[in-house]
Amino acid sequence: MNDREGRTEPLPRLNRLILVAGLGVVGVASWVYVLSGAGLDMSAAAHMAKPADWSAGYLSVLFVMWWVMMVAMMLPSAMPMIMLFATINRKAAERAAPTVSTLVFVGGYLAVWGGFSIAAVIAQWQLAMARLLSPMMESSSLFFGGLLLLAAGIYQLTPLKDACLRHCRSPMAFIMSRWRPGPLGAFRMGLDHGAICLGCCWVLMSLLFYGGVMNFAWIAGLTVYVLVEKFAPFGDKIGRYAGGVLIIWGVWILWLASSR
Repeated sequence: MNDREGRTEPLPRLNRLILVAGLGVVGVASWVYVLSGAGLDMSAAAHMAKPADWSAGYLSVLFVMWWVMMVAMMLPSAMPMIMLFATINRKAAERAAPTVSTLVFVGGYLAVWGGFSIAAVIAQWQLAMARLLSPMMESSSLFFGGLLLLAAGIYQLTPLKDACLRHCRSPMAFIMSRWRPGPLGAFRMGLDHGAICLGCCWVLMSLLFYGGVMNFAWIAGLTVYVLVEKFAPFGDKIGRYAGGVLIIWGVWILWLASSR
């Protein structure tokens, strides 16, 4: 190994370590926030029944809760794409080409989940007003819960879900087909990947309204499922099997609702 190699070879490892450590800190902090109750006073949340109770401040707290929860749940599944982007950046630097901070790409990705969080807060507000959510933010209606499960199961079998999951499982294909130079290009790539990831998982995330937005076992279970679906060798098939299970589960819950 020559002197130049001795100087440059450790750098990729160091950069990788810094990036993984930084994203790991963000992920751990997000999970600590979620597990600590996401900043919500649940005794106060239990009284959120009248429109007047849903103040701008409370909606803001809910938005932060949802966004941090999405970071905790979805950032681990985005790590292969983030690491690949960082690798391409490093190769560009070796060719003396312009590079962009990987954080710009991550920012675009998380911005998409911020938009989803706004939609989730609005949905939660309206569902609570319609008395379809309990004080603990889970479905209080068998019929509504059954519809959620049925919709999630059907979506798992759609071509859109299949296409989005295929993109999520193939980081290199995404990079090769959607690479854009410069900071704006990196941010747009983050947005693109976030949109694909959202297309893959948004219905699964809506199941939080079934199991409970503050049900930590449910949150962890969905997180593990997303990781399995995206990384397991037969994750695409697992997704379709899960769709069938959700459809059967939803039909059963709807039958229970109709028999009451």
